[in-house]
Amino acid sequence: MRILVSGGAGFVPSHLCDRLIQEGHTVVAVDNFLTGRSDNVAQLASHTRFELRECDVTEKLPVDGKFDQVLHLASPASPVDYMKFPIESLQVGSAGTKNLLDLALEHQAGFLLASTSECYGDPAEHPQRETYWGNVNPVGPRAVYDEAKRFAEALTMAYHRRYGLGTRIARIFNTYGPRMKLNDGRVVPSFVGQALEGKPLTVYGDGSQTRSFCYVSDLVEGLYRLLSSSDPLPVNLGNPDEITILEFAKRIQHLTGTRSPIEYRDLPQDDPRQRRPDISRARALLGWEPRVPLEEGLRRTIEYFKSVDAGAET
Repeated sequence: MRILVSGGAGFVPSHLCDRLIQEGHTVVAVDNFLTGRSDNVAQLASHTRFELRECDVTEKLPVDGKFDQVLHLASPASPVDYMKFPIESLQVGSAGTKNLLDLALEHQAGFLLASTSECYGDPAEHPQRETYWGNVNPVGPRAVYDEAKRFAEALTMAYHRRYGLGTRIARIFNTYGPRMKLNDGRVVPSFVGQALEGKPLTVYGDGSQTRSFCYVSDLVEGLYRLLSSSDPLPVNLGNPDEITILEFAKRIQHLTGTRSPIEYRDLPQDDPRQRRPDISRARALLGWEPRVPLEEGLRRTIEYFKSVDAGAET
């Protein structure tokens, strides 16, 4: 297939591009490099079936030829990024999603939206199932990301219902691995970066809030399987193994061998207290579940951060 990947130079999309090329597809990756980095796809630069184009999906895309699939993964995805670029985050979820849905409709291509567990907000249901409508503060600081993704889901379903467009929606939970930026504010690069630099590991609140961490290769496997699905409703993709942030910080201390202490800070507004996916639908629909244990994935990620100055680019 010939596949368009928006945000293709980002953390998760770049790994997905690797997989698509490995499977024999032709990939056109588009990115405006607001948060993406060309280094993430440098290994594909000379590949005959890969092309990287600098463009903004909120504007008319200068792409030619027919596409079989349109995969929309463009968006600032970390708190640091989407709070730095609030308008852009809302635009890529609204105008960007519409432009790519129109492109898919024009080409009668399949469409996949990379949505997020942030659609559940600070959840009152635990673990979170796809049928849960969420608990999102629409005027809070995180809303620029949360509501952008919720709108993108609504627009995607509207195109499916009105035009019969073949759409899929992945609700992605916390994902980690090589090619993350040390300075992006997410907990894995933050803790690892602090540990490697000998700085205190900053835990917000008392650290009792939970997250569930999925290694990037497992997520990509789920996304690739979702491409073959005809089910338009959201599917959770994440690791159901839950851990408190305090325990996670201690795990990073152990794996890096750092003597950095833990430093407590005030909990940010609307920070989710619990985050754990119910992946029953993914198991039934895709035959998918994560395979990489947390410790193994963290070791790979720590080695990446040791070997590459991942925070050099912005």
